[in-house]
Amino acid sequence: MFDAVRNNKKIVQIFLLMITLPFAFWGVDSYVKNVGDGDSLASVGGNPISMNEFQQAMREQQDRLRASMGENFNPAMLETPEARKAVLDNLINQRLLALSASKQHLSVADQQLRETIAGISAFQENGQFSLPRYEAVLKAQGMTQAVFESRVRSDLALKQVLGAVAEGAVVSNNSVGQVYSVQFEERVISELRLAAPQYAASVKLADDAARKFYDANLRRFEVPPQVKVEYLVLGQDEVASQVTISEADLRKEYDAHQERFRQAEERRASHILIQAAKDGDAAALKAAKEKAEALLKQVKANPADFARLAKENSQDPGSAEKGGDLGFFARGAMVKPFEDATFALGKEGDVSEVVQSDFGFHIIRLTGIKGEKARAFDEVKAEILAELKRAEAGKRFAEMAEGFTNMVYEQADSLKPAAEKYKLQIRTSDWIAQGGRVAAPFDNPKLLAALFSDDALKNKRNTDAVEVAKGTLVAARVIENKPAAVKAFEEVKVDIEKVLSFEEAMVLAEKDGTDKLGKLGKGEALELQWGAAHPIQRVDQRIPPDVLRAIFRAPVEKLPAYAGAKVPGVGYMLFRIEKVTRPVASGKEDPRMQALKQQYGRILAEEEFSAYLSALRKRYDVQVHAAKLEQAK
Repeated sequence: MFDAVRNNKKIVQIFLLMITLPFAFWGVDSYVKNVGDGDSLASVGGNPISMNEFQQAMREQQDRLRASMGENFNPAMLETPEARKAVLDNLINQRLLALSASKQHLSVADQQLRETIAGISAFQENGQFSLPRYEAVLKAQGMTQAVFESRVRSDLALKQVLGAVAEGAVVSNNSVGQVYSVQFEERVISELRLAAPQYAASVKLADDAARKFYDANLRRFEVPPQVKVEYLVLGQDEVASQVTISEADLRKEYDAHQERFRQAEERRASHILIQAAKDGDAAALKAAKEKAEALLKQVKANPADFARLAKENSQDPGSAEKGGDLGFFARGAMVKPFEDATFALGKEGDVSEVVQSDFGFHIIRLTGIKGEKARAFDEVKAEILAELKRAEAGKRFAEMAEGFTNMVYEQADSLKPAAEKYKLQIRTSDWIAQGGRVAAPFDNPKLLAALFSDDALKNKRNTDAVEVAKGTLVAARVIENKPAAVKAFEEVKVDIEKVLSFEEAMVLAEKDGTDKLGKLGKGEALELQWGAAHPIQRVDQRIPPDVLRAIFRAPVEKLPAYAGAKVPGVGYMLFRIEKVTRPVASGKEDPRMQALKQQYGRILAEEEFSAYLSALRKRYDVQVHAAKLEQAK
């Protein structure tokens, strides 16, 4: 909700994404003046980056990856030296940009600040800025108006720095045209697959091959240590379940903020859309508008035909089949020209004039009105209850966290005292493998390491209370464990022999394929059963990258030409190239050309951004303590 750059240039947004700037929550001053505590891992212009700051950044990166990858997330990916260095580099980049903005004394006008905050949807009621809503949201975040406004002002100053860099990324049409011609080159090919199983009969494994492989690769057959644990979770959800809010308090909150519980007017409309890009050429815009105006005449002549005309003519695939029906919507749901025209109509059945938006030209018919009304107390009671519970739970959690942490540490032979005092359920996990992919909350590296420590395994003590996510503490105790073991040879012998046989068959397929490719290249005639010819492009994502490279690197001065490639898990493939076509860019009308130009522009922008950061590193002294970074977890 505090995204102060949501409406700015795409390249600026890319820069913000590249360095994952959290300025809206912390502000420029915190980056420039933060002196940290404890030993620093690095310094920028004499300002240290503390160990605590680094560890917080690691947790935030873990949360981002977990949210984006879901079950595929593995905490181990952040445990490498490369991952730690990347997080620290990100912090350094943040500090450099903040320092640059501060040194340049970049200013933001009060009017710009007010407009930015007023445009944030979280602070709006019925599409308009609401001061009570603004105060309530900031209060729920534990933030004062002065602090928040200072941080937004800092964000806007940073945008000025990034905007100047973005202006330097200029893409020429000639350069893009050359890339376009190569990128979308098309080759018509026929294929011949030499699958590994075809050569299986020729494979002869030595009697001791499987045993030798087993002895040489014992680690591949290791079963890692495993533990089963009981654990407690102290989080705001658990605390909220213990919170009781009286009916009187709910009513008091409702009466004090009734403006929050008003349901805005909603309207139902149908439309006919004739698509036309707003920045398209004049002829196309004129033709689209004339078509829309002709349809409007038909609608006015016979309003009952609106649904039929929409089905037959509207170019909005989402609504055309429904006679143009868009359902009910409030202000803010549609693009502004469309919204303004719809809410300007007086009564059901009214039809607008032709309205132009970013999507094209619309004819709008008003089909329903739901007037503004206050939502009844009983209707919003559950919503208020949840909100007050969250607020109260946040306060109680802050009070309980320290006591919970101390208790599981001081009474380390059992989780029961903490469970009883804080009214928490003792849960039991499934088997957890060390180094493997595990489910939350045990995907936290610190908690996972604690479970396999000597203190947990040998001394049978509780782990420390570990913050696995913001506002969530977990303490665990090992109740069963299995040491690491190696599977017996007889248990895996058959599987090893299958693997070795397939690998040998792959070798034979590749040898036969390269031999055939050599003969074809010399012009020798071979009796081969080629598949049907079909076209492919460099951007074809259905074909493995190595195979595409082999096909498009093959010389094509003389056709047919030939290429070959090893396909892991399959065998070897031969390709006969029969035709080559290189397209010429057709200009603005070609969406592929425009997409490529944007992609090329992004690459140039990233290069400009990288060069800018390099210049800042030279201007402001950057020191990195590599030894401390190696020890950082």
